[in-house]
Amino acid sequence: MRLLLLDTASLYFRAYFGLPGSLRSPDGRPVNAVRGLLDMIAFLVTEHRPDRLVACWDDDWRPAFRVDAIGSYKEHRVAERRDDGPDVEEVPDDLVPQVPVIVDVLAALGIARVGAPGFEADDVIGTLVARELAATGTAPRGDDGGPGPRSAGPRIAVVTGDRDLFQLVDDAAGVAILYPARGVRDPDVVDQALLAEKYGVPTGAAYAEMAVLRGDPSDGLAGVRGIGEKTAAKLLQRYGSLERLLEAATAGDKGVTPTQRAKLAEAADYLAVAPAVVQVAADAPVGTFDDTLPREPYDPETLDALADRWGIRSSVERVLKALDAPR
Repeated sequence: MRLLLLDTASLYFRAYFGLPGSLRSPDGRPVNAVRGLLDMIAFLVTEHRPDRLVACWDDDWRPAFRVDAIGSYKEHRVAERRDDGPDVEEVPDDLVPQVPVIVDVLAALGIARVGAPGFEADDVIGTLVARELAATGTAPRGDDGGPGPRSAGPRIAVVTGDRDLFQLVDDAAGVAILYPARGVRDPDVVDQALLAEKYGVPTGAAYAEMAVLRGDPSDGLAGVRGIGEKTAAKLLQRYGSLERLLEAATAGDKGVTPTQRAKLAEAADYLAVAPAVVQVAADAPVGTFDDTLPREPYDPETLDALADRWGIRSSVERVLKALDAPR
C-alpha cells in the first residue's frame, strides 16, 4: 500500500467515545481521544506499512457551498453560528481541548496534517485521491464508463467511519476504504465486491447516487420520501444511473411504479442539488506538502515535552516504534 489517508476527525471522535474518560493527563485533563488516535495510527502504520500518510482535516465541517444548496445540511450539529468563519460544531466538552493537542503531536511527529479552507476532510481526501490517480496516469474507471481491470490490492486506502466516502471505492484505480465497523484493528475492507454484496451497487459512484436517494439524517439530507436504501439500489441497478432513472420516471417507464414516480417528482428540487452536496470534491484547494511517512520525529524535543505534559508517552512510543519498523 502506497498511500494511507486518515479521516482524522472521524477517528478521534471514535477514540473519544471508545476509550474511558478516566484517561487523564498528570494535571487531570482528558486525553482519551489523543491516546486513542495515536494508538490507531501506530496500529495502521504497523499493519499496512504505507510509504505515505496524511491526516486529513476539517478546515470547515459545514461548507457554505453545501449549506447554500441544502440549508439543512448538518444544521442539527450547529452549536454556534458565526459570521466571521465556519459555524461551531457541537462537540463534547471533554473533546474540544484535545483537538489542539492532536495538532501539536502530529506536527512534532512530522505526520502531514492537511485541510483546505471552505472544505471538509472528505473533500481533502477526494482531492488527494484524484491527484494521486492523475499523477500515476490511472483512470478511475474503464473507457466504457464501467470498472476497468481489478488492481492487485489497494494502492490508496482511506480510513474512515463515514460511509459517504464509499463513493471513492474503485478497484481498477486501487482505491479502497478501511471502515472500522468493529474497530480499526478489524475493519471492513470496502471494495466493489463488498459494495455489491452489502449495498447492491456495483461502484463507488453508484453508492453516491444511492445515498442521494436514500438520504442521510445524520447529515441533514432528506432523501426521497418512501425510497430507502434497498429500493434505491434496485432502481439504480435497473437504470444504471440517477439521471437515467429520473428520465425513465418522467417518461412513465413501467419499471418505476406510479408511487415511486410521484415521490421522485415531489423531491425534484432536492434531487436537483443533492448530488453536488453528496459528491466529495476532487478539486479542493489543497496545497503542496510532503506526505512521506517519517522515520523519526520532526521535532523530538517538543514531542518529548508533549508526552510528559499530557501523560501520553506510551502512545507516542508506540507510534515511534511503528515509524521505525522496516517497510
